[in-house]
Amino acid sequence: MRWKRAAGRALLICSLLFAGSAGAQAGEPAAGSDGRGPITLVTGGDLTGYLRGVLDGWNDRHPREKVTLVELPDAADEVRAQMVTELRSHSDRFDVLNIDVAWTSEFAAAGWITPVDGRQFPLDHFLPPVVDTATFRGRLYAVPYVTNAGLLYYRKDVLDREGVRPPRTWAELARLAKKVAPKYGLDGYAGQFLPYEGLTANVVEAVQSAGGTVLAGEGTRVTVDSPAARRGLSFLLDGVREGWIPRRALTYKEEESRKAFQSGRLLFLRNWPYAYALANAESSKVAGKFGAVPLPGPDGPGSSALGGSNLAVNAHSQHPKTAAELISYLTTESVQRRVLTEGALPPVWADLYTDPKLVRRFPYLPTLKRSVLAARPRLKSPQYDQVSLAVQAVMHDALVHRRSTDATVARLTRELRAIVGRG
Repeated sequence: MRWKRAAGRALLICSLLFAGSAGAQAGEPAAGSDGRGPITLVTGGDLTGYLRGVLDGWNDRHPREKVTLVELPDAADEVRAQMVTELRSHSDRFDVLNIDVAWTSEFAAAGWITPVDGRQFPLDHFLPPVVDTATFRGRLYAVPYVTNAGLLYYRKDVLDREGVRPPRTWAELARLAKKVAPKYGLDGYAGQFLPYEGLTANVVEAVQSAGGTVLAGEGTRVTVDSPAARRGLSFLLDGVREGWIPRRALTYKEEESRKAFQSGRLLFLRNWPYAYALANAESSKVAGKFGAVPLPGPDGPGSSALGGSNLAVNAHSQHPKTAAELISYLTTESVQRRVLTEGALPPVWADLYTDPKLVRRFPYLPTLKRSVLAARPRLKSPQYDQVSLAVQAVMHDALVHRRSTDATVARLTRELRAIVGRG
């Protein structure tokens, strides 16, 4: 979702959707159907192209139940919009949906995806926090496929020269960003602060690292007006006010922030694991000069917002048994290994994070495992899209105009209560 794919995908999608329109009406199983047959997997853009090879392995062994891959545009909001359009019309065109972890509650509450039997999947091999992203009101509605957690990237060469270790607390981060960064002509700290989904992740991370929450009770209660949540929001607001978060960072998404760090303009960066290999590429100005640690918090390591995606079965799929078995295949250890080695995505299988061969190739894996184990779901709410948009709008306005924490909390509480009340 951070890159643009080659032209022509739209034509592929349109042709597949048109072809599917001649089938049985949504929700009406074909005559004699036993829940098995050809299926379609829909996903956002496959950035490395690994998924087609993985699905070839399935198709070779299931000639009567082949899966067709449909890749939607790379931007998360476009992926969600196209999926929702189909699901709202009770379409059966997509059988298995690769959805952002934050959409699981929304899709489940709307009745668009069907509960799954956890005994069919190797959940006990997964990193424990990722399973929570797939549940809604105590039931499993999806199966974790890819996970993600934020990391703090830092200029190891600069900190070594200063004789200091990477920060474990917000106070240490602020002090180094204010005092050390200017000595080397660097900006202090950046995350993703443009008003989009990345800002929601940054805000939630700050709040939960301080021990607070934005919502509670599966999104039924607004809890951002608490001392802990205020402390988390103040971390970001004070950073901009004091200058160790540069104003230019308010225009950053993942790629803009990565490029700022990779070009040697930042001392500290919050970003996802994908940035590690790119920052260490031969063309990078910081190759071999940086490290990555868990995100700091107020009194020690903080808590990341869990990213990644879950696999779910369309409630109107004509072939739900095949759909569930495809999900089982995609979450086997062998496929999860390919998710990492070929797809450059963090897997959900815990053992892969301590595999010596993989750690040599991906040295950030132990750090990432610690971050995932300390992470929590972004926000669980049936109105997730509206909630996220409100968080983005309120926080970006507060950061740009340097609003006080009190004013920011009051506005955010008011707008979130209006959304939750409508739900």
